[in-house]
Amino acid sequence: MASSSKLDRPTIRTVVFDVGETLVDESREYGSWADWLGVPRHTFSATFGAVIASGADYRDTFKVFRPGFNLTAEREARAVAGEPESFGESDLYADARPTLAALQASGLVVGIAGNQTARAEMILRNLNLPADWITTSEHLGVEKPSPEFFAAIASLAGCETSEILYVGDRLDNDISPAQATGMATVLIRRGPWGHILHDPETEARCLATIASLSELVDLLASG
Repeated sequence: MASSSKLDRPTIRTVVFDVGETLVDESREYGSWADWLGVPRHTFSATFGAVIASGADYRDTFKVFRPGFNLTAEREARAVAGEPESFGESDLYADARPTLAALQASGLVVGIAGNQTARAEMILRNLNLPADWITTSEHLGVEKPSPEFFAAIASLAGCETSEILYVGDRLDNDISPAQATGMATVLIRRGPWGHILHDPETEARCLATIASLSELVDLLASG
C-alpha cells in the first residue's frame, strides 16, 4: 500500500526504472566487495550506511578500508581475478519482472536507465526483462544526477517529460533531478538510500512513495 499518493497527476505514457535497489537487490554485490576488501560484511554495511547518512558519495566507503581506492580499476582487477561484477535473476526483486510485464501489458512504454556499467547493461539485456529499452550511464556517457542523463531518457522515451514517470530509490540521484526536468516521480523506499535519505519537500512532490513496485500497477491504473 502506498504511503502517499497524488490523485491529480499528469498523463503518464512512459515509466522508466532505476536499476540498483529499484529492480536489482545489490546486497550480494556489495557483500562481494566486502570480501574483496577483506573486511566483515556487516562492518562494510555499517560504514556504507554511515557514508550515505553523511551526504558523501557512497564510493567513499571503499576508501575507508583502502585509501586511494579506484572503483573502475578495482572492477577490472576483479574481472582479471575471475570475480567480475555480476548479478542475475535471483538478484532481481520479486516484484520487478511482474511489474514491468504488467505495465507493458497495460499499454505503457517501459524503460530502464540507471548509473551502471556497460557490463551491467549487457547483464540486464540478457535477463530478457519486459522493457522497451534499456540504457546505462556508461552507454550514455553521462551519470545521474546530471540533467543531461534525464534529457537522454526523454529522447529515448520520445514524449514530453511531463509524460514520463521515473521510479527510483534515491532522492538525491533519482527523484530530485528527475523532478527538476519536469518528470513525474515515484520513490520506492528500499535499499540503503531509500531508508536513510529523507527530504520532505522532494518526497511531497512525488506521485507516491511505495514499498513495492507492484503498487505501481494500481496507482497508474487509477484515476
